[in-house]
Amino acid sequence: MDMFLQQPLTARVAARGPTVRPVWFLWEGGAFWVLTGPWSRLFDLVKNDPKVALVVDECDLVTGRVQQVIARGQAELVPFDVPRGRRKLVRYLGADEALWDARFAGYLYDDPSERGTMWLRLTPASLTVKDLSYAVAPS
Repeated sequence: MDMFLQQPLTARVAARGPTVRPVWFLWEGGAFWVLTGPWSRLFDLVKNDPKVALVVDECDLVTGRVQQVIARGQAELVPFDVPRGRRKLVRYLGADEALWDARFAGYLYDDPSERGTMWLRLTPASLTVKDLSYAVAPS
């Protein structure tokens, strides 16, 4: 599971509303870390009701690889920290920050208190891991 979650995949997080959002995430220390803030509807929904579900999945029709991780629990909004933010963005955008879109670098260098940048941290109360892979029929 840890190897699967180290890949730069997109997760979808669901909160009451209902709302489902695709998000980039970091799996670290037994928790999912998602960048959020007051600009996001998800931020307000989690403040009002922290119960969320998150799914990371992969479906490769060529190889038949189908894997999923489903997490459920109470999300927490916690202060943003730059080192974790850099680790998350490097995983999706690469190590050379000079090549990043300026929107992303801004999260690292703007004052989080001015922008309101926070982490949504989900330490799962339940975690389901499934491998639904199948053998691909020869063509």
